[in-house]
Amino acid sequence: MRAEKTTEETEPGAWIERFHGLSSLSPAVKATLIAETRVARVPKDTVIFGPGKAPENLLLLLEGTVRVQQTSESGREVFLYRVNAGESCVLTTACLLGYEEYTAEGVAETDLVAALVPRATFDELIARSPEFRRFVFAAYSRRITELFRVIEEVAFRRIDLRLAQKLLKLAGPDRVLNATHQSLALELGTAREVISRQLQEFQRRGWVELGRGTIQITAPAALRRLAEDGGGR
Repeated sequence: MRAEKTTEETEPGAWIERFHGLSSLSPAVKATLIAETRVARVPKDTVIFGPGKAPENLLLLLEGTVRVQQTSESGREVFLYRVNAGESCVLTTACLLGYEEYTAEGVAETDLVAALVPRATFDELIARSPEFRRFVFAAYSRRITELFRVIEEVAFRRIDLRLAQKLLKLAGPDRVLNATHQSLALELGTAREVISRQLQEFQRRGWVELGRGTIQITAPAALRRLAEDGGGR
């Protein structure tokens, strides 16, 4: 069945209004951006970029989420960040600015709709438009700050606190997560065995019930106390 077209696909340039900073561009710069940018659909699980490849476009996400992850020398995948609708990818921006190749992988977690700004247009507008430069560098700065927060958490924050926080964040209204131990390990930048041990401890305390590919939160208040203040320890 053919997917219905979005407003951004049927009305050229409508996507610009989704990004704070682009709607205030001068008419000439906005016209260039609209004329050169294409809106594309990307199916779930597509590898959008990977190590050793140079970016061809600045990706501005309109719908869906992209997971950016890196694989260590030992083969372990480490989650870095997500790109959500209304955001750009900081790694793509860095590689475009520095004429570098990617060092990580971006995967479509859902079906995507994205505006793709070609490298040549990106270079032209960076040189020509102070407003476009501010948009690019403001988004870049926010993402770099978030990345440092992720690094700090992985390096210094206890895994039980981080896991409790992640479970509460990902749980649906029914307090159930459809997640494997491996997927949680990827999210938190640790090994599956570490997550399994910690989940078993949570289950022993009566905080969760573990199923096949599911986790039921049975004591959200206890998990929240742990996530917020270490359980008073």
